[in-house]
Formats: sequence, C-alpha cells, structure tokens
Amino acid sequence: MDYQILLAFILYFALVLGIGLYFYKRSHSMEDYFLGGRKMGPYVTAMSAQASDMSGWLLLGLPGSILVAGMGQVWIGIGLAIGSYISWLVVAKRLRKHSVVAGNSLTMPEFFSNRYKDTKGYLRLISSVVILVFFVLYVASGFKSCGEVLNYAFGVDITLAMIIGAAIILIYTFLGGYKAVCWTDFFQAILMVVAIVIVPIAAISSMGGWDAVTPGWEYVNMKYSMDGFTNLFYSDGAPMSAVAIISLLAWGFGYFGMPHIVVRYMSIRSIDEVKVARRISLVWIVIALAAACLIGLVGRAYFDAQGLTPSVDYNPEHAFLMMAGDLFIPFIAGVIFAAVMAAIMSTADSQLLVSSSSITNDVLGKSKRFNFSDEKLMWISRIVVMVIAVFAVFIALFGGKNIMGLVGYAWAGFGSAFAPLMILSLFWKRMNLQGAMAAMITGFIVVILWETFGPSEIYSLLPGFLISLVVGIVVALLTPEPPQEAVEEFDAAQTYTENTTE
Repeated sequence: MDYQILLAFILYFALVLGIGLYFYKRSHSMEDYFLGGRKMGPYVTAMSAQASDMSGWLLLGLPGSILVAGMGQVWIGIGLAIGSYISWLVVAKRLRKHSVVAGNSLTMPEFFSNRYKDTKGYLRLISSVVILVFFVLYVASGFKSCGEVLNYAFGVDITLAMIIGAAIILIYTFLGGYKAVCWTDFFQAILMVVAIVIVPIAAISSMGGWDAVTPGWEYVNMKYSMDGFTNLFYSDGAPMSAVAIISLLAWGFGYFGMPHIVVRYMSIRSIDEVKVARRISLVWIVIALAAACLIGLVGRAYFDAQGLTPSVDYNPEHAFLMMAGDLFIPFIAGVIFAAVMAAIMSTADSQLLVSSSSITNDVLGKSKRFNFSDEKLMWISRIVVMVIAVFAVFIALFGGKNIMGLVGYAWAGFGSAFAPLMILSLFWKRMNLQGAMAAMITGFIVVILWETFGPSEIYSLLPGFLISLVVGIVVALLTPEPPQEAVEEFDAAQTYTENTTE
C-alpha cells in the first residue's frame, strides 16, 4: 500500500465527514434536512446539481465506453449537456415558484401530490415506489464504483472496498442532511473537474504532444479492423443508425425528472439566482463531459502504445485510474483517485437523501395514522438511509451489470416515470390527477419491460418518455378537468413573486 495515496484519501474523507458533522448541529427541521431551508446560493446549487448528476460513470463508465467503441459514444455527452441546460432553462424557475405555491413542497413526490390535490396520497405512494426501485440500482452503481476505486488504489478486497465506501457516504448523509450533501458536492465538483482535465493533458504531454496521439487512433482502426474510431457517426467500427444516435441523445430527457437534481431547483435561495446557477452549471458540465470524452479517446492511444488490449489486458472502466497512477506522483494520484470517489459520493449521497425523504416526508409524514414530530421523522429518515444502502450494496455485489449498465437502467426509469409528468405539471393547466398517475405508472412499466424484452439498440428512456407523455395527455383529456383549486394554484404559480408572497 502506498501511504501517500492513503494520506490523500484520509485528508479528503476528513473534509467531507467534517462538513457532515458541522451541519448535523444546524439541521433543526424537515425543511432544513431535506431542502436546506430554501437558502442555498446559486454557486452551491449549480455545482451540487452537476456533481450529484455526474456519478462514477463520468470518470469510469463514459471514458470506458468511448475507449472501447469510439467517438460515437460521445452522443451521450452531447445529449446530457443539452438536456441539462434546457432543464435549467425551462424547469428550474417554474418549479421553484410552483413548489412554494403548492403547499411549500419539500420533495418532488410531495409537489406532484400537492399540484394535483391528491388527498388520498396515491401519487406520493407511486412516486416513492419508483424512487426506491431505481435509486437502489443507482446507488448500487455508486457502491460498485467505490469498490473498484478502493480495490485499484489499495488492493482491498472488492467486497470490503464497497462496504467501506458505503459506510463513509452513509455517515455524512446520516449526519447533516441536505446542507451537508450540497456543500460536500460543491467541493467535490471542483475536485472532479480539476482531475478530469489534468489527466488527459498529462497523458497527451507524456506521449509527445497531440501529433503523437492521433497516429494511435489510425493504429486502432488498422489493428482491430475498426473503422471510424474518431468518427462521430461510427460506434464499435460500424456506422451508427439515426435511431442509435437519437437513443443516445435521449439521455438528456432524464434531467426533467431526476429527483436528486430537480430538488436543487426547489432549494435555491432566490428565483432571480436561477439564471446565475444555470450559467455556472452549463460551463461545468461542458468542461467535464468534454474532458471525460477526451480521456476515452486519448486513453485508447495511450494504452495501445503500450501493447495493451482493452477488456483483455485491462478493464476499460479503469482507464482514468490507470492513467492517473502512471502519470503522477503517489500523493497527486491519490488526490485524483479521491476525485473519482467524489464523483461517486456526490451522487450516492443525494440519492440516499431523496430516497429516505420519499418514505419519511412523503409517506409517513403525510399519513393520518402517524403523528411523528419533525425530530422523529429525521431519525426515521436516517434509518431508512441505512436500510437502502444495505440493499444497494447487495445489488452492487451480486447484480451483475457494469457501472454504465446500472446507471443507464436507473436513469431511464426516472426519465420515463417523472420527466414527462414534470413537463406536463409545469406547462399544462388541464393536466389532472388521473393523467398524472397514468403517466407515472406507464413510464415505470415501459422501462422495465423494455430493459427486459426490448431491442438493446434503442435506449429504454426514449420509448418510455414518449409513451408516458402520450398516455398522460390522453388520459387527462378523457377524464374530468382538474379541480378549480388546482387551476387557480397553477395561475398563481405563473405570477408568483417572492417580495409579495414570502
């Protein structure tokens, strides 16, 4: 074990655990614990949203897929960048307003329930089921990434490595809630983008400059009979169909309904600060995704120059870790490895918090059978976080899918069940409870069926999103109009101003 790498990890973990302990003493209510009291500034909000979005797949899964299949996989990054910006542009401000008007909603399920005057809590219950199913998969991908990083860095047994990573994430999420998550995400976003930029630059420099990198791609084309490695319209040596490109771009639809991202829109301190957060978010995601794609491209030339074949001599998802270990002194490599942990932890913590809130705030907190105080609900939430983490570790160990596969499944699930409904909720006054339930259930079922039986060349989010959207509209039109209270509230949200209402 290299103790310089260990020192870097210890310093990093001490920072995030210290932030969790600091905010443990400052979370006094459910709004504090789940939404930071709606007092998060634009810089923290934007950086936290992007860090919680870009999990270990940004540094492991995405570069690995590009390294193996070539430039065609970049369409995922393009779709995500476009989707993220449009979500900030059309959803963030409207949701920030409407979530306050709709009974000061603290979570996405609570917003849907309040928006449609769901007095029986059907939407909260269905939302909670969707969140638990897909976040367990998503968190499992994070724990799998943790295990791979710790196993690579220290040679720790993969099972023990996953448990250690899960324990660290649990502790600071358990302690500090939303504020701890956002502030750790803020620092982790900075660390992530620095690491992801310097590694490909160092690799290019070590190979003798850009002119020495490009022949490596021609070598890949010849050695593996893999045409178009650097062609945006080729993947794995074959031309891409329009359907395949659209499927990859469809990843961008997920942003409109990703619970751990849209909650950031609800928590921002001021509606007027959404524009600032949107610009910060765009700059960060463009830099991060471009650098991740570059890692895959440069990494292929870098390892082929050493005579190493992907998936035979090394795991393609380890390319970033291997390059960092080769190119930097142990302490700096340790900091870069910690950046990968930052990417993983910044997503997993947010997902655990949203999952626990769906049970405590949206089910137990709203049930007439229970009368829990805020303090008891906060402790129940912390227990739920631990239970979800145990299930996620189990799936990470025995689930079988790789990091990219787990993330893709969960992302499609949320994008199909929630994204169409979020758009209809914010932009269509005529949308009603029956349409909302139909859209959510349809998206959930379509993704599960498509992932199980559908053609793999079409990403399940694409049919899931489109079918959910159509079903929601049709069912809403075939059923009674929404109650007058919901219509008036929709109109009030459009004209809401903080100075006159708060």
